[in-house]
Amino acid sequence: MANRDKATNQLNDFSKTQGKPDVLTTGTGAPVGRKNATMTVGPRGPVLLQDFVFTDEMAHFNRERIPERVVHAKGAGAFGYFEVTHDITRYCKAKIFEHVGKRTPMAIRFSTVGGEKGSADTARDPRGFAMKFYTEDGNWDLVGNNTPIFFIRDPILFPSFIHTQKRNPVTNLKDPDMFWDFITLRPETSHQVSFLFSDRGTPDGFRHMNGYGSHTFKMVNARGEAVYCKFHFKTDQGIKNMTGSQADQLSASDPDYATRDLHNAIAEGNFPSWSAYIQVMSFEEAERFRWNPFDLTKVWPQGEFPLIPVGRMVLNRNPKNYFAEVEQIAFSPAHMVTGIEASPDKMLQGRLFSYSDTHRHRLGSNYLQIPVNCPFNTHRRNYQRDGPQCVDENQGGAPNYFPNSFTGPQDDTKHLECPFKISGDIGRYNTADDDNFSQVGIFWRRVLSPTDRDHLIDNMAGHLINAQDFIQKRAVSNFGQADPEYGRRLQDALNALKARAQSGVTANL
Repeated sequence: MANRDKATNQLNDFSKTQGKPDVLTTGTGAPVGRKNATMTVGPRGPVLLQDFVFTDEMAHFNRERIPERVVHAKGAGAFGYFEVTHDITRYCKAKIFEHVGKRTPMAIRFSTVGGEKGSADTARDPRGFAMKFYTEDGNWDLVGNNTPIFFIRDPILFPSFIHTQKRNPVTNLKDPDMFWDFITLRPETSHQVSFLFSDRGTPDGFRHMNGYGSHTFKMVNARGEAVYCKFHFKTDQGIKNMTGSQADQLSASDPDYATRDLHNAIAEGNFPSWSAYIQVMSFEEAERFRWNPFDLTKVWPQGEFPLIPVGRMVLNRNPKNYFAEVEQIAFSPAHMVTGIEASPDKMLQGRLFSYSDTHRHRLGSNYLQIPVNCPFNTHRRNYQRDGPQCVDENQGGAPNYFPNSFTGPQDDTKHLECPFKISGDIGRYNTADDDNFSQVGIFWRRVLSPTDRDHLIDNMAGHLINAQDFIQKRAVSNFGQADPEYGRRLQDALNALKARAQSGVTANL
């Protein structure tokens, strides 16, 4: 049959692998005699409460949806491996980097950020790029985006920022005033917003975009020596973006475009891959760096901190079941392993709490017992017990308190975090004016091509025109501080749109 790709043929492909159908059962495993009729008093009813075949089915159906993620609700996942291609043990003792050629199983979830679960894959939005590495020392989650930066630098603003990307609580509509009011009141967003309204804001699927850990992390080697680092994953398929009009067309004709593209590529054996790199900065360099090295709204220039090759990530398996392996997969930056630690990055510090906390809300306090979230050494060795949906052996007869004299698990100082000194006065430090425009100007002048700049202005003006005039003026002022040409061209584009709208009104009179 024409136009049936691998994703469309999934049920046919499954059927070909099966023999005789299994016997249908209830949730308790009891065989079902007839599935297409409830148990009733006579052919017209009523239904008997004793019909467990019906109540078992309906009760489960009533509960088969879990809360969608507050952010990154729409996504696609895959599985594969990470292979070390270059030795970085001088920087890091994590077992995943133990020797060249070592392969570690992994999972990944790509996603949009602001939309609901049923939204379009091609929306103008950052893309989540969350990786889970199943190492011998436990799971390491690197939870980043397809951009090396983010909108804000202090986590206390994160709920408000996300609210502006969602729906107006009265109209239940996306609101350009909400979006641009926050953006222009916090000009630290200018760097990421410039990325977002360039064609990088609409990547061509998930295979043709880079991924970044975005935050600054700390690496520790076997001698206890530490450096700061950033993680980069460069697509081996090549960067490929869409124009705004192309993305809009796909939003209507194939809103699951990126999910379909990823599934079909893997199903056809065209396994996507990414080359992994790190940037490294010493503690001394961090003290001297002209920008705050822990500021998530800024990058480390690669001319000063060059990319160091590390390895290669390959995706070679689609999920066996989307809900079990993608909807329930739970990433958290707090899931680290020996040799990889947190830096003082404020946004990272906030995420260390919030991600695990939201998983306990969505999936339950035992979310780490769900198979896709279990470490490969699935035998738990701690003092956590009970709670809803405890489905493993609950650590049997082992003591549930520490310390104890009955062979319960013991701590080991070889896994202690690297000590570091901190000094400073405790306070709430407002970072609103921490050089918000220097790197935005560099992005405009040196990173974007002339065509990229044209598209950025068109995309941004087309969205900003829907905000109120005073907000538009604030936006033009902010981007003009990054580069005078940037602000001037944005104002010119807004003026042209207003003139066009006015001429249309006049023509209709």
